Amino acid sequence: MGKLTVRALRAVLVVVLTGTVFVQALMVWALATDKEGGSLPLTPLRLITILGMVTAQVALGCVWRLVTMVRRGTVFSHAAFRYVDGVIGAIVAAALVWFAVTALNAPGQRDDPGVTLIMGGIGVAILGVALIVLVLRMLLAQAVARDVEAARMQAELDEVI
Repeated sequence: MGKLTVRALRAVLVVVLTGTVFVQALMVWALATDKEGGSLPLTPLRLITILGMVTAQVALGCVWRLVTMVRRGTVFSHAAFRYVDGVIGAIVAAALVWFAVTALNAPGQRDDPGVTLIMGGIGVAILGVALIVLVLRMLLAQAVARDVEAARMQAELDEVI
């Protein structure tokens, strides 16, 4: 992975992390100062938003660590699984948070249930992303196993020579 790619990805991660922290701060401020006056239950939605931002931050941290491992050439190790599992867990948690938003929004959509169905579909799509990352984890596991096997075979070859 090139230095420019790593720097660009890290810049994007920093911008997204800054944005999530900003949104969390606004939600905490709104919880402390704003009264609920609308038709939507704002307090639960604000709490869910804060939790959603935490899931994004966990995923961002894990991706940062994985990028560091790629740059150092250590990504094909068992240590990488912890971070890939963190990304998968964060995505699943984000899907659950999205389903909670869908459930809170559903009573207000009785006249137009299509909105709730679309929101449910988005939640399923988020779970699909988690499944894609799980498949990538399996590919990483195969690569690590091959790397370990290659190292073992190289050690045997070195003994013979």
